Amino acid sequence: MNVSFPKKEHLCSRRLIERLYRDGRRLMAFPYSVLWHPEPDLPVPCQVLIVAPKRRFHHAVDRNRVKRLTRECYRLHKQQLIELLQQKQMHITLSLVYVHNEHFTYEQLSNKFDKLMAQLSKDINSYEENLSCTDVAAQ
Repeated sequence: MNVSFPKKEHLCSRRLIERLYRDGRRLMAFPYSVLWHPEPDLPVPCQVLIVAPKRRFHHAVDRNRVKRLTRECYRLHKQQLIELLQQKQMHITLSLVYVHNEHFTYEQLSNKFDKLMAQLSKDINSYEENLSCTDVAAQ
């Protein structure tokens, strides 16, 4: 089980970020707003963008703390998402935007991340089912 978060899993491409925000599917998993979009030509199953808005956290130290905790939670919880994506032979871009004004402890964020991953997995499964239903209807 690989629990690292290497550079190739970071979403850095402006083109992919623009497409994610333009065409992505959105869901709320408090304290995160999650955007994801299927991208067939990625080198890894999932590339992630982590956002802590300046509007909510005026001090850089607070934004950095939120991003650091989010990276750590993602790093430890990503395995179930990666397994689902490999099983479905999908590649996605993912944006995690922290939308709450207050800080959570690592333990609280970890519990919230469990729910986030379950909700994201459910959304990916429903997307895949809708995609297969439209393929069958088109034939």
